Amino acid sequence: MAAAEGGLEWWVIFTVTGFLVVTSVTAASSAPQETLEQEHQHASIYINGSQTFQSHKFQTRMLNFLWQLGRLFSYEHVWPEMTIGWKIVVGTIIGFLGSAFGTVGGVGGGGIFVPMLTLIIGFDQKSSTAISKCMITGAAISSVFYNLRLRHPTADLPLIDYDLALLFQPMLVLGISIGVAFNVIFANWMITVLLIITFLATSSRAFFKGIETWKKETIVKKEAARRMQSNGDDATAEVYYKPLPSGPSNGTPTETGESKRTEVSIFENLYWKELLILFAVWIIILALQIAKNYTTTCSAAYWAYNLLQIPVAFGVTIFEAVKLYKGDRVIASRAELNTNWTVNQLVLCSACGIIAGIVGGLLGLGGGFILGPVFLELGIPPQVSSATATFAMTFSASLSVVEYYLLKRFPIPYALYFTAVATFSALVGQYVVRKVVSFLGRASIIIFILAFTIFVSAISLGGVGIVDMIEKIKHKEYMGFENICTYDA
Repeated sequence: MAAAEGGLEWWVIFTVTGFLVVTSVTAASSAPQETLEQEHQHASIYINGSQTFQSHKFQTRMLNFLWQLGRLFSYEHVWPEMTIGWKIVVGTIIGFLGSAFGTVGGVGGGGIFVPMLTLIIGFDQKSSTAISKCMITGAAISSVFYNLRLRHPTADLPLIDYDLALLFQPMLVLGISIGVAFNVIFANWMITVLLIITFLATSSRAFFKGIETWKKETIVKKEAARRMQSNGDDATAEVYYKPLPSGPSNGTPTETGESKRTEVSIFENLYWKELLILFAVWIIILALQIAKNYTTTCSAAYWAYNLLQIPVAFGVTIFEAVKLYKGDRVIASRAELNTNWTVNQLVLCSACGIIAGIVGGLLGLGGGFILGPVFLELGIPPQVSSATATFAMTFSASLSVVEYYLLKRFPIPYALYFTAVATFSALVGQYVVRKVVSFLGRASIIIFILAFTIFVSAISLGGVGIVDMIEKIKHKEYMGFENICTYDA
């Protein structure tokens, strides 16, 4: 857990530093021509003795680049007509593969959906983000339905860790609301910079975690084969086990057969108390979002409905955190039933939850891009990490869909079609990967799928954003923050 804390601190510093550097470079590159000519005149004043004027001029340029007071902003959506053709066919194939890989990794696949909808189908970026959320919601619901029948790989527990979801989901939902607002305020290039830095860091960490888990699984397989030989059993018999990512040192039992149930009825895997709390948080915040959309933007009522979401999310998270701190509840998937959580660990997890939500709402992605790697750092088995991240993501993604629908940010026919594709693909992906993991005895495959999906998302989304940024720099377009109070979608 200490490594996770250090990793988050490094990630925050790296993200902020990179963002500020790129902001400065982009501001200088996109300055209007007349501003550059004026700067040459001001430079002569500097030579004659005015040493503070040029510095002041640069600060003014930076301010004008990032914010223009009184600027009215009306975003133009691009919604192509829905006709059967090569675009729909290619988009369907990419959406199918993206959903299959994304739901298995617990990240949703939004990093693949958004470029596909933008580059191939022809939507504008903000509309692509909204449709992506619809696809993520459909895929997440089908994955949760599939996972509700499954049990924990090494313990007699549901595959979905409800206590873990209860710790992260309220902050995730709150972060989504913030992220949707940031999607309006932030310029596309700012989103691109944050995306590339964040995703490259998380995909790298997940990849190395996958290698670490693979090596530990290899050790367990060799040890199991040695024990079978020493006991006089057939050394070629298949050894069935699903190790925890922390490896053989944690006392994970090695099973030589199906010694426990792997599937039960859905109702047996439901923890009704925790589930009702999660639904209550979702309904309350959704109601506040709907009420907010019937108020004047930036009015007192508008901000009141926004601020009321904070005590709801923080209240549930603090309740769960206190229970974990006192030991009244445990994250059983960690196989540390007698270990209480520290305050720093709980604060870090809450921060990761809200960051994951902001990233999800800002980019139209699933919060699993952040939650997945965090769960693995906590020592959660890959199967449980993927299932729990998808479970939490179902609430946050569906909340975004309702918000985007109220804002009229996507065409319904396209949304219904691609959501159906993602829903079916998620079921296929879960089934196939589960069979592969059972056959090979390597749950690390899920971690590698997670790392691969995040990396591909960084390249695809980053590439689209960089091209858009270059075009705007060439045309000297405004590339600063937008005023949410004057936004007209």
